[in-house]
Amino acid sequence: MRIGVGFGRVPGRIQPPVNRLGGEAFQSARKAIESIKASSLFKFEVLTAFVSRHERFNKTINLIYGLHDTLVLKITARQWATIEEFLEAPTLDRTAKRLRLDPSTVSRNLKRGYYWQVTETVTVAGSLIKDIFC
Repeated sequence: MRIGVGFGRVPGRIQPPVNRLGGEAFQSARKAIESIKASSLFKFEVLTAFVSRHERFNKTINLIYGLHDTLVLKITARQWATIEEFLEAPTLDRTAKRLRLDPSTVSRNLKRGYYWQVTETVTVAGSLIKDIFC
């Protein structure tokens, strides 16, 4: 899965089919997807790209998410399963019970699955986006 995020104006209402929509935000999102497909952002694989009018923001957020994606690409199926359950019931004991695992195993799967880094990336990136665009 690739995620392209574009910032800008959207003329009119947003309605299906979205692949026919225009405006700055959608054009920027398409550019972001194309940069992922062309592997033009970095010398490493990425899943996410951002495009806006703010070049410094683009470089910063794309580096953050490039590093984030490097971690995401290393998460195993078992670690994803633990993360999904933890998101449903965000305590070690409840997650362990639902997965029939020891709480220490759940903790280890979250740590090795980069859960804490990934959630912190989302928090900090969200704050950066609000500061720039809101």
